Amino acid sequence: MTDRNFKSSKIRIGDISISYYFKPALTPSPVKTIIFIHGFPFNKNTWRPQLESLADDVTGIAIDVRGHGNTTSSHGFFSIDVFAKDLVAFIKKMELGKVVLCGVSMGGYIALRTAELISENINGLILSDTHAKADDNKGKQKRFDSIQAILQHGRRPFAIGFVENILHPNTIQLRNDVVELIKSSIRRNSINSICATQLALASRTDTTASLSNIKVPVIVIRGAEDNVTPKAYMEELHQAITGSEYMEFEDCGHLPNLEAPEKFNSVMNTFLKNLHVE
Repeated sequence: MTDRNFKSSKIRIGDISISYYFKPALTPSPVKTIIFIHGFPFNKNTWRPQLESLADDVTGIAIDVRGHGNTTSSHGFFSIDVFAKDLVAFIKKMELGKVVLCGVSMGGYIALRTAELISENINGLILSDTHAKADDNKGKQKRFDSIQAILQHGRRPFAIGFVENILHPNTIQLRNDVVELIKSSIRRNSINSICATQLALASRTDTTASLSNIKVPVIVIRGAEDNVTPKAYMEELHQAITGSEYMEFEDCGHLPNLEAPEKFNSVMNTFLKNLHVE
């Protein structure tokens, strides 16, 4: 594996400008392409450890979802469907052909919806701490309460509480770099975008019925101490996707790619190495 830098770029897609990191493969074809999709309310920086670890025959791309990081928000009305259609337009405009999608949490919801829309362009899926279900009434109300709290108290208390909820205690105690990355990611997003994304998450559709249509290799990864994504939901996701592989990372919360990057990268790179490309 050769160390190589990746650059930040922007591309106009419809009504927004998408910001993304691009790390080109160094070898001739066949080249594998993986697109990383961050969770809420983060940005593409959360995927830097994965981009840095990719093998020479892999092109890596990490995007800022609409309204997050340096990607513009346009009208400001978000949905998981809108995010997925942005990604579809990005894949087509970049002429990427078949891709692997790697998404954590909200990024997993976007990946699953994208796979519904353009299954012919999907080579594989890495789904971390995510599931296929829509929010129930309790989940919706929790998001509405969060919106009210953000509007009343701002981003700082939201960021503090968010970190405590999503990260394993060991990560909080020993990985100040991860804690600060999460806090800074939240601060970089506007209150409007954070609230609009909460509404998008609350209104997302259930993609369970389409899981049986997924015929590509899939890995389902869960932080063993994830307080956000129920284990039962992730096991259902795994069982509904024929041939998928399920694994849990010990001493991890909701973000295994940041809390156990070496293990995540090893699993990811083995998956990519064994992936057949046409």
